[in-house]
Amino acid sequence: MKFRRIQIGRHLRDKFHGSWMVISLVLVMSSPVFLFVGLSVKSWLLLEENSIFHLLLSKEWKPLSGQFGFYPFIISSVWVTVVALLISAPICLLTSIHLTQYAKKWVLKIMHPIIDILAGIPSVIYGVWGILVVVPAISNYVGPFLGKQVSGYSILAGAIVLSIMIIPFILNILIEIFRNIPTELSEASLSLGASKWQTIKFVLVKRAMPGIISALGLGMSRAFGETIAVLMVVGNVTKIPTGLFQPGYPLPALIANNYGEMLSIPLYDSALMLAALILFVVVMLFNFASRLVIIESEKHA
Repeated sequence: MKFRRIQIGRHLRDKFHGSWMVISLVLVMSSPVFLFVGLSVKSWLLLEENSIFHLLLSKEWKPLSGQFGFYPFIISSVWVTVVALLISAPICLLTSIHLTQYAKKWVLKIMHPIIDILAGIPSVIYGVWGILVVVPAISNYVGPFLGKQVSGYSILAGAIVLSIMIIPFILNILIEIFRNIPTELSEASLSLGASKWQTIKFVLVKRAMPGIISALGLGMSRAFGETIAVLMVVGNVTKIPTGLFQPGYPLPALIANNYGEMLSIPLYDSALMLAALILFVVVMLFNFASRLVIIESEKHA
């Protein structure tokens, strides 16, 4: 009888723990759905009066006149994100290769806490650094060197600050990817007469390619949604940028600059919620696209 009670107690405990694990899993998996539905409901007021294609492709942003064109903000976000990734991707890839394949082990031990410190610095600090260092450097040196008269508050300034912010995020992932590659692959390549760099280029990088794509995809998603630091240095001018030295106005900056004071205007509030929905959908698309590329690269690996 006592053994029977013990078995029943164990069964109930196992069932209870299994239940809350399933509930937690369902909550995590359903969170994106809840976010999408909530933002869609809040955006519906604007979508009832305008087609989504008109809102996405219109260049006019005059809220007091009822014109809500998101095209300049989307293009600005793409500019800043792509340039930031072009700056940070080679730096992260080469640094991770050096730390895992060339540097002594104590160097990596020192670098890990430094990378974590960089990742933990508040974004507003990066924004202040951008105002004090990056913006004057572009205005006083980079612009005149290229024969341009610029204020410094530009797509390039936002991209530089953003690239510094996402480097720790991408670098941590790449370091773990290269560290988890079996050493037997390197040893086999070297035993066949390949040099160290040939082994890295043709064996290790090829093996790590799905992880590299994943890291860059996650970095792009992180960069696309960054707000405060970019807002402080990008210029926040509502027009379509056509060059690195022109100011931009990314979607996160639009929401952060206007949301609090525009809650009393229903249509404006709905427009900002639609901006958040666009941001959410674009980030999800980045993640899905990177996942598809990973699957394809694994098939050909």
